[in-house]
Amino acid sequence: MGYFPEWRRATGATVLPDEKLPLAAALPMSVQHLLAMSGSTILAPLIMGFDPNVAVFFSGIGTLLFFFITGGRVPSYLGSSFAFIAVIMAATGFAGGGPNPNIGVALGGIIAAGLIYALIGLIVMAIGSGWVERLMPPAVTGAIGVAIGLNLAPVAVQQLQGTHAHLGIALATVLCMALVSVYGRQATRRVAVLIALGFGYLLVLVLGNGLGIVPGINFATVGAAPWFGVPNFTAPVFDWTAISLIAPVAIVLVAENLGHIKALGSITGRDMDRYIGRGFLGDGIATMIAGSGGGTGVTTYAENIGVMAMTRVYSTLIFPIAAIIAICLGLSPKFGAILQTIPASVLAGLAVCVFGLIASAMARIWVDNRVDFSDPRNLFTVGVALIFGAGDFTVNIGGFALGGIGTSTFAALVLYQLLGMGRRA
Repeated sequence: MGYFPEWRRATGATVLPDEKLPLAAALPMSVQHLLAMSGSTILAPLIMGFDPNVAVFFSGIGTLLFFFITGGRVPSYLGSSFAFIAVIMAATGFAGGGPNPNIGVALGGIIAAGLIYALIGLIVMAIGSGWVERLMPPAVTGAIGVAIGLNLAPVAVQQLQGTHAHLGIALATVLCMALVSVYGRQATRRVAVLIALGFGYLLVLVLGNGLGIVPGINFATVGAAPWFGVPNFTAPVFDWTAISLIAPVAIVLVAENLGHIKALGSITGRDMDRYIGRGFLGDGIATMIAGSGGGTGVTTYAENIGVMAMTRVYSTLIFPIAAIIAICLGLSPKFGAILQTIPASVLAGLAVCVFGLIASAMARIWVDNRVDFSDPRNLFTVGVALIFGAGDFTVNIGGFALGGIGTSTFAALVLYQLLGMGRRA
């Protein structure tokens, strides 16, 4: 078996990872995956104050790296990880709205997280992934994920503050996303974030640019922006305080990627456990490269797995095409200028939805894995982790500060192992 599969032409309704579609069919499928990733490739960078052009550009670069490092055997697209939002906003003191002036220190932390992630990947490639699953069972990974969502709650509430018009448009955006998520068709639900964004944007155009009831959208920068140009790359700054806040997110990324690769193995009927280490390594290196130029930390995404499950197209060749399209969009300043016109009220509404969904979606880990909360070991581990995360419990030792996400992560990891010592299986 070679490093890359020998892709053969698909003949059935289900397209397997080592099969290929004609370009005319593969191209729209690639665009569909990009649309499903809109929440990460567009919304997450804007919430953190990153340049969306740079983030989209590096999502494409990262996906190509992941494709080559995994030997083209794991179908996945890498997008901005929501797990970074809380720690980056804490490390940079950013409260939302416009560019983040302290993005450099965030990038140093992202590189550190990517390095830890890549090292874990190398260890898994050497000795297997069993130790990861023992260290991070569902009770622990669910607790860390929910703590991240709860840690972001004050940020979302702060972004809602403003005039009655600002609050009204934000809540209308929330309602739109909720309605699409509940009543939309399966394909529509995959792009609920994009639809809600478009709805809120249109609402501001009508009430602002049309009727003058609220401030309208200024398109001057869009008209002045060129169609093609090099993204505005930013150099990282290595600050130990920021690194201590951001680096622990690597643990969350490991849990995410582990779950996604196992899910891909389940739906494709192929054993992908052998590629877990390579997946970690590819994701970690992609995160380091993104951080070196101004991009956000990246991860695999459940949205893409949902698209594959819906279409039954698992060909890995779909994702390099999607990556090339993303790189082209990243090289268009006009595309970035359009994204920068998204009103603050719309972003506030989307933040409420996304931050809440981080917590609730991660809580689903407990349900899907039937975590037993009558077991005091699980109960105390989850309880302490949630309090540390939601309350943003920070530990300061000299010039070293470990924020709420970090203390929550380490509390969950350590407490679960300590409470298991000497217990019967």
